[in-house]
Amino acid sequence: MKLGGAPRLDSADAVRRAAGEVEDGFAAVVTTQDSRGLAALARNTEGRIMVIKRHGNRFAGRVLGPQAEARLWRDHSGPTLEVDCGEARFGKVVLEIPDAEAWADAINQVNPTRDA
Repeated sequence: MKLGGAPRLDSADAVRRAAGEVEDGFAAVVTTQDSRGLAALARNTEGRIMVIKRHGNRFAGRVLGPQAEARLWRDHSGPTLEVDCGEARFGKVVLEIPDAEAWADAINQVNPTRDA
């Protein structure tokens, strides 16, 4: 039936809107979205980082804490970022983004004992 459509995170504005819906008042100033529009990362002025993914016809997200971990995977198409927010029920989020290394470093600095 495809009721409700399939929203995409295909622009910085879409990511900002989704982040604000996930956590009221989260004002993203830096964003990046997956090349397929299925997931994104957002950072606010306080340096907090949120991972966002599509969940049905809505978006779900988590602000990353010390339990978060980012891993880089390299293949022929370039680096892919895997983000584990540390919450098993939320699952891992895979993003194909051009600035994967910088985001991995930022996420892993939330918990300095982790490494990309």
